[in-house]
Amino acid sequence: MVKFLKPNKAVIVLQGRYAGRKAVIVRTFDDGTRDRPYGHCLVAGIYKYPAKVIKKDSDKKTAKKSRVKAFIKLVNYQHLMPTRYTLDVDLKDVVNIDSLQSKDKKVTAAKEIKKRFEERFKTGKNRWFFTKLRF
Repeated sequence: MVKFLKPNKAVIVLQGRYAGRKAVIVRTFDDGTRDRPYGHCLVAGIYKYPAKVIKKDSDKKTAKKSRVKAFIKLVNYQHLMPTRYTLDVDLKDVVNIDSLQSKDKKVTAAKEIKKRFEERFKTGKNRWFFTKLRF
């Protein structure tokens, strides 16, 4: 079988607390690990999307509307839907398995992801990734 779940691939989380949210694959574990003996991957995604900015908003309001909230999670392949999009944001140095071990590390990693996602959003690239999923 061809591996199509690769790092930097945009996916949609289908199950759990973050169902319906968009995420980016940071690292894949095709053969599983000892504690998770199934194919899964480490994802970083958007928990709270930026709001729509209009022309008459002040700079302060625009900055507030442009905020993003991020999450980090290990997700089973069965609970992901891959998309055709890729996001060229380098998260490998920020997020790793060790960052999920304690609450402090997870929070600091999520803050760094938030900062990188906001930078990416302000450049105007990958607009699809930063919009809410509508059905």
